[in-house]
Amino acid sequence: MARRHDQGAQGGAGEVFAVFLRLGFTSFGGPIAHLGYFREELVHRRRWLSDHAYADLVALCQFLPGPASSQVGMGVGLMRAGLPGLLAAFLGFTLPSAVAMVAFGLGFGMLGSDLAGGWLAGLKAAAAAVVAQAVLGMAASLCPERRTQTIALAGAAIAIGLGGIAGQLGAIAFGALAGALFLQPQVPREETELALLAVPRGLALGALALFFVLLALLPLLAAGGDGAVRLVDAFYRAGALVFGGGHVVLPLLDAETVATGLVSREAFLAGYGAAQAVPGPLFTFAGFLGAVAERPPSGIAGGLLALGAIFLPSALLVVGALPFWAQLRGIVPARRILAGVNAAVVGLLGAALWSPVLPEGVTSPATAVVALLAFLALVVWRVPAFAVVAGAALAGFVAL
Repeated sequence: MARRHDQGAQGGAGEVFAVFLRLGFTSFGGPIAHLGYFREELVHRRRWLSDHAYADLVALCQFLPGPASSQVGMGVGLMRAGLPGLLAAFLGFTLPSAVAMVAFGLGFGMLGSDLAGGWLAGLKAAAAAVVAQAVLGMAASLCPERRTQTIALAGAAIAIGLGGIAGQLGAIAFGALAGALFLQPQVPREETELALLAVPRGLALGALALFFVLLALLPLLAAGGDGAVRLVDAFYRAGALVFGGGHVVLPLLDAETVATGLVSREAFLAGYGAAQAVPGPLFTFAGFLGAVAERPPSGIAGGLLALGAIFLPSALLVVGALPFWAQLRGIVPARRILAGVNAAVVGLLGAALWSPVLPEGVTSPATAVVALLAFLALVVWRVPAFAVVAGAALAGFVAL
């Protein structure tokens, strides 16, 4: 069991669950906004950890693959109440959006052919606007100069040219290599308060070993296994390989579900659009995909399996990396590789915007108008994404 960070009075897993459940109901706006909500609630209001420790934890979770805001929540839960606290933070923050997305998947699976009208066209048009905004925002923060911009565009070319999983992995591998050779990331400060969280090295090494064993073993089991194993393999791999979190998971999930025939293109984009309208982590989109899977397991069982599989790598990495963060953050080649991968994932998201998001979302002059108005509302007027998506779906229902 991990020893808890001594930052004020300690609490139990029940307290952690209650706090993160409230955050799960109210945290709209994507991972960057989530981190702001966490800082206000956990650092300033409750004083569970210092600003310095929180910044270190955010830096660690940006370094790891997976959904950064969910990983930060897991880390805070671990610091507050050990491994039960990690599980409580994950469940609390994820539960509201997970229930909503699985429920939407069940409704779509039963009524999709009857409901596939204008509201669905509005959702897909809104998805195009949301992804375009994400590409612009990530490019501004992760590709501020010519070298990273070059890596991003080359990554997009690789993803588009190769397609599927080969394109995703090829772009990430290229970004890692180019970063190691050409980038010069900022060297961080030496000290880290996360050293105060003493996760036993044996536990950490076991978590890291399990992460890599599952990544290597699941594809072999899935080749001759049943549908449940194949579903777990697809979503575990997506959760383990996505850098940057949030919208970047879109191309990886597309390659694992639509390209393999597990989910229809129409359902995928409708679910992605709907995911913008719920609070909490975008990775709960996996619950919708598992629920609408066209091969068993699907429904509630498929949704739960997909959710567990896509978040499991994050939990293993948080537990496994914490004891080694002070050393890892100072390794310059590792930071160069991460900077290159981050630039490449901007290209991955740009490739997803090119195909399938734009061709599926903008299919007529009317849907182009909806997408442009949604983009205007998001980028210029800063309207929350959930409001934009709801408005686009309503506009589609009325006018398309």
